[in-house]
Amino acid sequence: MSDVHEVVAECARRAAAAAPALAAASDEAIDAAIGEMAARLSSARATVLAANAEDVAAAEAAGMSGGLLDRLRITEARLADMAEQLRLLAGVAHPPRQTPVRVLDGGFRLVELRRPVGVIGANYEARPNVTVDVASQLVKSRNAGVLRTGSAALRSATALLRHVIAPALDEAGLDPAAVQLVPTADREAAGALVEQAGLIPLVILRGSGESTRELGRRAAQVGVRTLAHADGGGVLYYDKGADHAFAADLIRRSLDRLGVCNRLNLLLVHREVYDAALPGIEAALKEVDVVASLPPHEHPIGYEWALDGDREATVTIAPVADLAEAAKIANERTSGLAAGIVTSDSAAAAGFMAAYTGTGVFWNAPTRLLDGFKLLGVPETGINIDRVPGPRGPVTFTDLTLRQYAVLPD
Repeated sequence: MSDVHEVVAECARRAAAAAPALAAASDEAIDAAIGEMAARLSSARATVLAANAEDVAAAEAAGMSGGLLDRLRITEARLADMAEQLRLLAGVAHPPRQTPVRVLDGGFRLVELRRPVGVIGANYEARPNVTVDVASQLVKSRNAGVLRTGSAALRSATALLRHVIAPALDEAGLDPAAVQLVPTADREAAGALVEQAGLIPLVILRGSGESTRELGRRAAQVGVRTLAHADGGGVLYYDKGADHAFAADLIRRSLDRLGVCNRLNLLLVHREVYDAALPGIEAALKEVDVVASLPPHEHPIGYEWALDGDREATVTIAPVADLAEAAKIANERTSGLAAGIVTSDSAAAAGFMAAYTGTGVFWNAPTRLLDGFKLLGVPETGINIDRVPGPRGPVTFTDLTLRQYAVLPD
């Protein structure tokens, strides 16, 4: 076993040792820990911001793109938002641990129990806020965790663990070892994380494209399950019944941040209004410093610009015959993350929403809303876009438990 694999395995063993006590913790202790995390984001603000400034400076020197730098940077405002989300999460009611199902023949009753997984891993890109998001979701669901982030955000994540998460757990009477951070920047640590089958049965994968898919394949080979968020890119269908001024405003609101998965990526315009709408579309894009990729395209129509550090300020535009073609393209040639329609025609909206099978569908609303906090009022661990049964969309603490059936005397 390599040194990196042993480092990750040791993190997993520490988390596993702390997991039973966390699973048995009271609702009050869990919520106190999350509330204390929020408080310590304020009291440790200077330390966290200083660590993040070092990460940002190093990333700038290495030539990181503007969109990725935006993900990496923690500002005073973002720190305040992180704390507010934690306070709200602490106040969210816990699901019942035991739910009656039915009475069985023979004098028995069936109940459904919710049990934590035990230890959950998480591998994520250079977004320091994800360290707090995932840690808080794991604690709320009573799961221990092993977190691994890339080298760009390691200083920030370390400061958040040492000065916010661990002391908050300790203050609430919980074992701070329940949340581990892999302390190495070695990329192989991600592979090691998904290969701890005996210790980490589930790993949340957040990242970009092929590297995340490769981790999913490695995990499957050793029997580790994953919840992966590898691809994104929002789609908007500009219907012939759209109000041009409203559509332009919706386009602008869909591009308030460029380095995120749920931004507008592909704009499909009904052929009947394409020529009339295009000048307004290009003007709206210019207002937010984004350019249009127009036909003929030299790239796949669903190409995700957020992953292109050199051309992230781009939106693909293409004409389509009707909403059926728009939905077909969104279903078959994009990731299936999110698609919306802008139109004043309710019948067209209903038709598009019925035809699109992806994770989130929107009418006269930006795909940027496909976010755990914006939709559900709690942070997410990621957005799952699988097309099979299981947690789909923003994955939150309620999804990180196992169902167990118990048959008891009636």
